Amino acid sequence: MMLAPACLMAQSVDSLGRLLNLDEVVVISTRLGRQITQTGTTVKGSELRTMNMGQNLPFLLQRTPSLVVTSDDGLGVGYADFRVRGTASSRINMTINGVPLNDAESQGVFWVNMTDMAASMNSVDVQRGVGTSTNGAAAFGASVNMSMGEANPRPYAELTLNGGSYNTFRESVKAGTGILRHRFSLDARYSKVNSDGYVENATSDLHSYFLSASWYGQQSMLKLLVFGGSERTGIAWDGIDPITWRDAPRTNYSGYYTDADGDYKHWGNHTDNYKQQHYQLHFSHQFDNRWSMSAALHHTHGEGYTEQAKNGKLTEYGLLTYWTPSEAKPDSLIEVKKSYLIRRKYLQSDFTGLVASVNYQAPAVTASAGGAVSYHDGQHYGTIIRMIDPNFPDTMSFDGNYYHNYADKLDANVYAKAEWRPVSGLKAYGDLQYRFIDYRISGILDDEKLTDADIKHQYHFFNPKVGVNYSRRGHETYLTFAVANREPVRKNFTEAGPNETPTSERLYDTELGYRYSHRIFHVGANLYWMQYDNQLVTSGKISSTGSNLTVNVKDSYRMGVELMGGVQISRNLRWDANLTLSRNKIVDHEDWVDNYTTYNQELVRYGTVDIAMSPSVTLGSTVSYHIAGFTAELQTNYVGSQYLDNTENAAAKLPAYIVNNLRLAYNIRLHRRAVKSVELSLALNNLLNEKYVSNGWVYSYFDGTETEFTPANQKYDNGNIGYMSQAPFNLHGGVTVRF
Repeated sequence: MMLAPACLMAQSVDSLGRLLNLDEVVVISTRLGRQITQTGTTVKGSELRTMNMGQNLPFLLQRTPSLVVTSDDGLGVGYADFRVRGTASSRINMTINGVPLNDAESQGVFWVNMTDMAASMNSVDVQRGVGTSTNGAAAFGASVNMSMGEANPRPYAELTLNGGSYNTFRESVKAGTGILRHRFSLDARYSKVNSDGYVENATSDLHSYFLSASWYGQQSMLKLLVFGGSERTGIAWDGIDPITWRDAPRTNYSGYYTDADGDYKHWGNHTDNYKQQHYQLHFSHQFDNRWSMSAALHHTHGEGYTEQAKNGKLTEYGLLTYWTPSEAKPDSLIEVKKSYLIRRKYLQSDFTGLVASVNYQAPAVTASAGGAVSYHDGQHYGTIIRMIDPNFPDTMSFDGNYYHNYADKLDANVYAKAEWRPVSGLKAYGDLQYRFIDYRISGILDDEKLTDADIKHQYHFFNPKVGVNYSRRGHETYLTFAVANREPVRKNFTEAGPNETPTSERLYDTELGYRYSHRIFHVGANLYWMQYDNQLVTSGKISSTGSNLTVNVKDSYRMGVELMGGVQISRNLRWDANLTLSRNKIVDHEDWVDNYTTYNQELVRYGTVDIAMSPSVTLGSTVSYHIAGFTAELQTNYVGSQYLDNTENAAAKLPAYIVNNLRLAYNIRLHRRAVKSVELSLALNNLLNEKYVSNGWVYSYFDGTETEFTPANQKYDNGNIGYMSQAPFNLHGGVTVRF
């Protein structure tokens, strides 16, 4: 007996719904409680793909309130990063299908290692504040939950070619089998992105891949995800001084050295090189209409190195000083203590773990209980591959590693969370988590003294969260309170100053909000108060690998209001906007500043000051027009002025800026078997050619002429400030063919 077309369609829809439910089980515990608060922004995979022109994920999330993006190459193709409410991404919890993505030691996420991952994502959920994070690093400003590998019921194939300014090119091909007869499906993608970068020598040669193999039973799902990539990027994290930025903003001094003849040259392989592979095996099972479970085994392997030309002290590399004839006095010798050399710093990392949860869903209650355990094994070591000075004695060897250390980190947690709906319109939420960390570093560190380290720390954290939400006839109000604890990261221990003893930090986050939704418009406001104990804030300084260094401050807070709204002006025209007004303060701040005369540090008391890299005003606006297959979107982002350090000194202040991006797309549906559609796209970034800096670093000091060590007496030389130039107007176009 043959089924009628309507029956076939109903059967297909019902089957697809069950499959999507099994996929949802994988991330349900991560996003449980998300609906209590409206501090989240969810971006669908289809939206990410239409905006994707080769930039890394942070630049595709710019519509998120309180979010600020930056990049080393100025385009967002190479190293790219973002902050939420002034909080760095290394302090933001990030997961893919509930599996931790943050690096175990630095707690950063390096998108350049997985370029074009947006092409394989089903959705990205950005929750500001503590959020509903369950596994991995603590959320101290936001949590980002990504979903990948969702079932596609039908076969498909897609080819994308992009090209644009500064020799930027992206090629991507993806295909999938759909759900096959025995409920198997295969999906694959390969992408290649190249760019010269806006900043000189900030080139990018990036590759990434994604593979998914899934099996769907009536009540169970098994899914294997394999994804990752490799990157080779020109180092541009040193920035340039303000005067050079004003006159020649594309300049990049990184990698330049003086050879034996006194000529100024660039080391051609002044690059960062890294490969990273992710493996995830997910299993979910729906016991009945109420009970389900999910579990995932995961492993991440990474390895690579940075190669740099450095003019360093020989003792910092385990080398002896040597004597060479003096040019001024041919019959005498001079002692050489510094020399140009080429060094490589290597990193090998393995991260393995298990996450699991049991979920319960009923009309009045949704609950989840579970936990995770992971183990990180890392090695850090460095070698010298060449001495540039021809007078370097042949008898002195620099074979082997001048530093080599090991890191081990055990991270485990258990949690229980529930959402209760006692009456219509009312929701209450509770979440209890216990987290344990055991972190050890041993061996020779890469510091000026090549310290023999034996660092051991254990942490026990209790992280509760509660919330209540009431909605009726389009009106919605909510109140949440959460506590989060966070351990210091690797650089807090290995690169701490002589007067710094890093300690764990705690956040008390209170969010109060209101939202009204109408058929043609919506408005909302969110008040937040984030009170910190021993917050690790950016000091303004950077490490030798471009990381922002931090220091504990006892009492600090972030408070503000986030306003959001949108209106459907006409059938085809829509406007959405958001505005954040905030105060980000350190109370009674004091810090140690270098004294260049005594080679000691002096304690300086600043009072209450702004937290570095925390603008008090950010604004976003998107005007979109859709008709037939044509789309035009004008996106505007305004970022207020911000300080590079915690002194409120005008020399360390970045000016406000506003950037406009225009995206045009036209989707041509062909309704043929071979080619389903062709989409043409064009992106005009920084439309009004704004000259701006979105990130940087600064280093202040006392020069010995002071009688009082006060903030007013600190010195800021032009050479002690680094600006990260961002690109002026740039153009990118592309075509996507779907089969």
